[in-house]
Amino acid sequence: VQLQASGGGLVQPGGSLRLSCAAPGRTFSNYVIGWFRQAPGKEREFVAADRWTGGSAVYVDSVKGRFTISKDRAKNLVYLQMNSLRPEDTAVYYCATGRGPTSTWSRARSYDYWGQGTLVTVSS
Repeated sequence: VQLQASGGGLVQPGGSLRLSCAAPGRTFSNYVIGWFRQAPGKEREFVAADRWTGGSAVYVDSVKGRFTISKDRAKNLVYLQMNSLRPEDTAVYYCATGRGPTSTWSRARSYDYWGQGTLVTVSS
């Protein structure tokens, strides 16, 4: 499943952005959709994940209460709504798909397909 992440940009601290993940020509079917990010000089970090079919989304502690995964099944899109953004949220954000159990969602190696990334910069 080829993925395309979009929606990044420059936003002030406290602001919001909504990232989108698309799978042109495909469906997310029974995949798990994960969001990861990588800040300059740092390792790729798990952000959030959820099943396309629904269930309980999982978030890294640092974004709980601020970020939300949602899906638009009519448009075959997955969103990451990011509110109350902080400078430390600055990173390239990636969406990815996999099929593993919940216990594996935070591991990058559990995902088979990745988008190209979209840059989010939180700065005043």
